[in-house]
Amino acid sequence: MIFMPLFAYLLANALQLSEAHTIGLVLVGCSAGGTASNVICYLAKGNVALSILMTMASTLCAVIAMPLLSYIYLSQSVAVPVTDMMRSILLIVFLPVVTGTAINSFLGRYLIRVQGLFPLFSSVAIALIIAIIVALNQHNFASLSWAVLAAVVLHNMLGMGVGYFIPRLLKYDTAICRTVSIEVGMQNSGLSVALAMKYFSVAAALPGAMFSIWHNISGSTIASYWRQK
Repeated sequence: MIFMPLFAYLLANALQLSEAHTIGLVLVGCSAGGTASNVICYLAKGNVALSILMTMASTLCAVIAMPLLSYIYLSQSVAVPVTDMMRSILLIVFLPVVTGTAINSFLGRYLIRVQGLFPLFSSVAIALIIAIIVALNQHNFASLSWAVLAAVVLHNMLGMGVGYFIPRLLKYDTAICRTVSIEVGMQNSGLSVALAMKYFSVAAALPGAMFSIWHNISGSTIASYWRQK
């Protein structure tokens, strides 16, 4: 939550985005890690336990960090929906972990037989997420400019790059480098869309909507590459 808001602010100014699109991109940068990052981390042969921990930690920190960072970069603080975020942690992160651990404890010896199918199921889930996001936001894409698209792509790539190379310089193993890369580059852009719509405008929600699609595509692509190495 240090690099991504800064990258968003610098990219928005470098590409001369409109005020609304600048707000939207900065809100993406201020958001917590995306919950889909845990699936991408699994596909990339990263450290899934670390991925889950980072997602939970960044979501908890976002309660304080998002209002503070939005005030620093946008001169306007936004109220974070704490109850919704806690519910998100419970339903999307904590509950699946507990359920999966319980299933593995009782049925682990049977699951080994179908373990090879898990990456396929995960890939299908990511594809469905992308399809749903596109369907829900297709009316917004009419106002999409090349500058906004470039900003979203570069924002994601810079986050993943910094997230990979800093742990690499610190001599961490490959699995951790991949995990941090995914966690830094993938954001809870759905939250940024909701906040943009509530406090700003429909145009401000566009970068978040685009980021929701792009980070799943880029994450899946790089996960597929890493999985083969």
